[in-house]
Amino acid sequence: MSFSQNPLKCAYPPSLPAWKALQTEAQQARTKTLKEYFSNSPSRTHELSYQLSSLSIDLSRHHIDQRIIGKLFDLADESYLTDAIRVLFSEQASNHTEGRAALHMALRGHVGPPDFIDAVQSCHEKMAAIVDALHQQHWLGYSGKAINTVINIGIGGSDLGPRCVYEALHPYHNPILSLKFVANIDPADLADTLSNSDPETTLFIIASKSFTTPETLSNALAARQWLQESAGTDTDISNHFIAITARTDRAQKFGINEDNILPLWDWVGGRFSLWSAIGLPIALATSFDIFKQLLAGAAEVDKHFSEAPLRENIPALLALLEIWYVNFWGCQSIAVLPYDHHLRLLPDHLQQLTMESNGKCVRRDGTPIDYNTAPVLWGSAGTIGQHSFHQMLHQGTQMIPVDFILPLSSHQPNQAQHAQMVANCLAQAQTLMEGLTSTEVANNLAAEGVDASTIEALTPHKVMPGNRPSTIITTAKLTPQSLGSLIALYEHKTFTASVILGINAFDQWGVELGKKAAASIYDALVNPGTPPANPATATAIDQYYQQHQ
Repeated sequence: MSFSQNPLKCAYPPSLPAWKALQTEAQQARTKTLKEYFSNSPSRTHELSYQLSSLSIDLSRHHIDQRIIGKLFDLADESYLTDAIRVLFSEQASNHTEGRAALHMALRGHVGPPDFIDAVQSCHEKMAAIVDALHQQHWLGYSGKAINTVINIGIGGSDLGPRCVYEALHPYHNPILSLKFVANIDPADLADTLSNSDPETTLFIIASKSFTTPETLSNALAARQWLQESAGTDTDISNHFIAITARTDRAQKFGINEDNILPLWDWVGGRFSLWSAIGLPIALATSFDIFKQLLAGAAEVDKHFSEAPLRENIPALLALLEIWYVNFWGCQSIAVLPYDHHLRLLPDHLQQLTMESNGKCVRRDGTPIDYNTAPVLWGSAGTIGQHSFHQMLHQGTQMIPVDFILPLSSHQPNQAQHAQMVANCLAQAQTLMEGLTSTEVANNLAAEGVDASTIEALTPHKVMPGNRPSTIITTAKLTPQSLGSLIALYEHKTFTASVILGINAFDQWGVELGKKAAASIYDALVNPGTPPANPATATAIDQYYQQHQ
């Protein structure tokens, strides 16, 4: 790792003519309602709907028109976005603070230098062989029994991405193997997972680029001890481990055979790594062909993002829309609401993608930022959220843009029940847009026979402001291909936002500092004679921890 010259041009957004023009546009847009936009343009839904791969994206419920979209793309022009996309798809160090390229796209298509493509192909062949051996029950444990349980031990990008996709592709699961995930350093996570697992038939995937990630190594050591207690210290348990890492030497020192080690490269960031060997649990849970379909769906979006004219570039438009709300409307968060049970972990994965990438306070040139960067991203599966936080979306004091993710048909046979899901999603978008005026509330209450004094008292509590924006992203059915396209769409949206905001989307120094602090505090916990220099932490250790040991 080394600091390199920044290959991306870095504009100061508030100084750009388009930024200043958008400030004026936002003032004017606040005087109009979404209902007015539709009244003034009967064909609005058609004009603001876009098709990308198998995804349909409806932006008609937003505070935008063609004039505002033009100004947003002017901002992209002035921020050198076209040049930045070209750099991203090259070998140049887009991640300049670590001197690394960011070429995760090479994992899912013929993008990048030939040696990158060859390395990916070689990795795919090894992954496919592992999948075949396990699915054919040829991979045996220390006692000669076939492996039937695989536990992925990782954290961050080595857990969130593959776990999200594993859950999303549940209809495609192969019953031969049981897949489980462990991430938390809390010993309860591993203990609960091992409680119904058999050491003789369990295989662990240790996923860590550096093979030094504290949470992952702590769980890996505990897993090895669990196996040894069953097999005996003199028994070879090496066939119960696969490593996915850039540090083959450390994995071998841990006791993993070189043949059982899959590569990672420094040009693949953790939160973009599910497309790499980190995605092995996905292929094991389904098939390697399904994994390839996932990659193909993402590659279609890569092709669009890298080749489409800027003003037709859909990930760019979504990023500009996010900046529109965060910097010109004062929105502090966005909600991603998948109306599909199997997509319930998508917000968790996108939290890391968005906030670890763009949660920065320094620009690429090292100067401090005095404008807003990443919004807080959160959400859960519909319709569950309707009975908890949707109240705030409809009547809270903050305007929170919403992304609804909606497969239009289900893998399950009960299509009538799925239609209820679709109806609920569209109803939430409609209610966010239309709201309920005091006159409408009063008329509704009067129609129910409520007396005048009660109507007067109750009306303010039932009014909903409406005029709240949302995106609806639909696909015919959630498939490996459409899921790959969906995740890649958000990846390129995140990169685009980073370019316009002038920040590096590919480092995460805040995460690294926390790791170092945890290591020093751990030393103080196990060696009470060496308290940390921070007085608050030293007091906490003494009062909260040592007194309970």
